[in-house]
Amino acid sequence: MTLRLYDTAARATREFVPVTPGKVSIYLCGATVQAPPHIGHIRSGVSFDIARRWLEYRGYAVTFVRNVTDIDDKIIRKAAEQKVETWRVAQANEYAFQQAYRLLGCEDPSVEPRATGHIPEMVAMMHKLIYDGHAYAAGGDVYFRVRSLPAYGALAHFSVDDLEEQPAEDVAPTTHKEDPHDFALWKASKPGEPFWDTPWGPGRPGWHLECSAMAHRYLGTNFDIHGGGVDLIFPHHENEQAQSHAFGDKFTNYWMHNGWVTLKNEKMSKSLGNSVLVTELAKQYRPVVMRYYLGTPHYRSMIEYTEDSLREADAAYSRIEGFVTRALETVGPTEAAARVPAAFAESMDDDFGVPGAVAVLYTTVREGNTALAGGDKEGVATHLASVLRMLDILGLNPLAEPWAGADGAAGSGTDLRPVVDALVKVALEQRQAARERKDYAASDAIRDRLSQAGVTVEDTPSGPRWSVNQ
Repeated sequence: MTLRLYDTAARATREFVPVTPGKVSIYLCGATVQAPPHIGHIRSGVSFDIARRWLEYRGYAVTFVRNVTDIDDKIIRKAAEQKVETWRVAQANEYAFQQAYRLLGCEDPSVEPRATGHIPEMVAMMHKLIYDGHAYAAGGDVYFRVRSLPAYGALAHFSVDDLEEQPAEDVAPTTHKEDPHDFALWKASKPGEPFWDTPWGPGRPGWHLECSAMAHRYLGTNFDIHGGGVDLIFPHHENEQAQSHAFGDKFTNYWMHNGWVTLKNEKMSKSLGNSVLVTELAKQYRPVVMRYYLGTPHYRSMIEYTEDSLREADAAYSRIEGFVTRALETVGPTEAAARVPAAFAESMDDDFGVPGAVAVLYTTVREGNTALAGGDKEGVATHLASVLRMLDILGLNPLAEPWAGADGAAGSGTDLRPVVDALVKVALEQRQAARERKDYAASDAIRDRLSQAGVTVEDTPSGPRWSVNQ
């Protein structure tokens, strides 16, 4: 079966045909680093990490570019409020984003370029756009002439005239524009703002230009997949496509957009005050559970944040972990299977259909548990190997980095398991001593006290096994 992707521009699922056989090039709009990341920010990172893993499993060599917007109005405002340089705000939050991606098991991108590191590429692009009549300089700003490109609006499926009644903030009228819907490629600097010198005066990049320049720099004139949140379709991605096409690039062949994480049916946003920071949630749930929660719904679906949904994700992942643990105790260490089940592959090939793939995973876990109950060691080993291979692709294998040996309680960065293990062992030894002297009331009381403390004890043929509840 061939891979098929839902292309936002076509509003249809299309067969995936790479620009270069055997290779896939991806550009993902990354963070604007004005604040630490909330889970809505990191969802795209998890979704595209799973897509990348699947493409690599399918044998493609993947080049994955995820940019950093390290200068914009919000960063400038934050720096002014904190009375520090803009680069200090950007650097601190860029590091926080990188830590959050890694905390949730996302592999590092092939390259992570910053906007401020690619000013020469932007200047070169503006030169050509002005020369060809697609852009103009006015008052130290440089604007893209929207009506110079008849296909403007093709991605978001509208015409320029549709904007007349409700112009977006980014294309609001200014005194310097020829047309109220022209958008800024370059913004003249205001007093006290950081700036870079250009032939049109000192200033800084417009939001859209940076991505076109960096995509061209690292992926060339035509690449495979451009990704980002659904909120970026307009104006950001529409404007990216317009300026790149006007520049002469074919740009991307497939547009992929992930859904939001919502809270009370509103997009999670710092400006709305309804965001849940990654670092705060990691104090309550293990990062692997957070990844399960963000990564197992279909990437195009909306995820409504609730405490119940996190608890359900924790319980669901714990069932998978439980099988892996019991299987290892029965058959010992085993390698992941070379191939995933056909039904898993079929789901993943259908627009990265993770929910269907997870259903196959749980079917395999149930069959593995049946083999465990029946003493079928060969069946246990076969199902374990298959489960591990599927978990590898989802980035959820408890035996692989970064989860192997991670703190089972909260993922705070401090591994307390050896301490907890020693304390629980003392209690279990006391419980065993009570059982040997047939004091079952004392034995049950110890087990109940452990349960009240959040420790579940399971008696197995090889002795008691404990785990921490969430």
